[in-house]
Amino acid sequence: MQQKAIYLVAVSVLSCIYLLFCLPFLSLAGEPIRIGVYLPMTGPVAAFGQMEWAGIQAAHQMHPTVLGRQVELVLVDEKSDRIEAANAVSRLLRKEKVKAIIGSATSSNTMAGAALSEKAKIPMVSPTATLPLVTQNKKYVFRVCFIDSFQGEAAAMFAYRNLKARRVAVIVDRAQDYCVGLASYFKKAFTRLGGKVVSITYCQTGDQDFSAQLTSIPASQSGLLYLPNYYAEDALIARQAQELGLNIPILSADGAQAPELIKIGGKAVEGLYLLAHFAPEGAATPLAKEFMKFFKKTRHEETSGFHALGADAYFVLLDAIKRAGRTDGDAIRTALASTRGFGGVSGVIKIGPDGNAVKSAVILQVSGGQFRYLTMVKPW
Repeated sequence: MQQKAIYLVAVSVLSCIYLLFCLPFLSLAGEPIRIGVYLPMTGPVAAFGQMEWAGIQAAHQMHPTVLGRQVELVLVDEKSDRIEAANAVSRLLRKEKVKAIIGSATSSNTMAGAALSEKAKIPMVSPTATLPLVTQNKKYVFRVCFIDSFQGEAAAMFAYRNLKARRVAVIVDRAQDYCVGLASYFKKAFTRLGGKVVSITYCQTGDQDFSAQLTSIPASQSGLLYLPNYYAEDALIARQAQELGLNIPILSADGAQAPELIKIGGKAVEGLYLLAHFAPEGAATPLAKEFMKFFKKTRHEETSGFHALGADAYFVLLDAIKRAGRTDGDAIRTALASTRGFGGVSGVIKIGPDGNAVKSAVILQVSGGQFRYLTMVKPW
């Protein structure tokens, strides 16, 4: 009888130990891994956020689990506003308790959220924030797009060598860090090649009238108009340039690769050149082919650059979590920093020591109401 009592006590103690130490881990293993997403779903650059979210969702549908657990996406709209972007990241960190964050689409709003993510030591991956300052002096902030120093130099080389431009006029949206920085990189590179930026004038996000900037260009004898801005302003500038009879080529940047550029600009943007991240014709990795096929089947549209980069932010992050083998911020951060030769949708991605992706760009031209692939520019 005494032995039986001792046996029952032992069983009870072992059961308590099991409940105390093992069940929490079993429960944790079954819980979804929460990834926060903050993007501009409304506001002036909503088209970027909506396209990237579609790409992230499609990527999530293709690969919904990692480490044997479901991945749960938590989206917060940053409303195309810096303060709202910071509020969105604060909510994801404090209330939603996410393990990593994807966002945002523009450089200014990514920087607003990145400071909080860095302080909390929660890794962040931006799909399309190209300004070098975004990742500068940060350990937990990464991106899957090229940066503006590369983009500006590539655009200058295309302008000088391919378009044979020697005198360029530039109209810059001074309200956006991305636009100001990109114009600066372009000017330095174009001047170094032997060209001359003969005119730089400024606008603000949301402006509707660009006649003052455009009427000064003929006197400058510019052979090219460079617009390192977002799609809405570039489309309106192109329309008003056409109305004023300004018949010179226009070169823009990745911020113009949205269907809204063509919807707003109409025939005025026919022939416009732009440097971009992705073109279906240049997609070569197995994941790119798989994603484009899946996206067309489920979304009934072709994959754009913003779709591709939204997907790549998710795929690269998931790959890092898988290699890390756990979900704490330091482990994911270390795995992200060691990403090499990842065959993404937008190309082969290598994360450099500063958290920036080293990868190719493409040159597109609007033709027949579509973005047409011209050539690829490899990193140097």
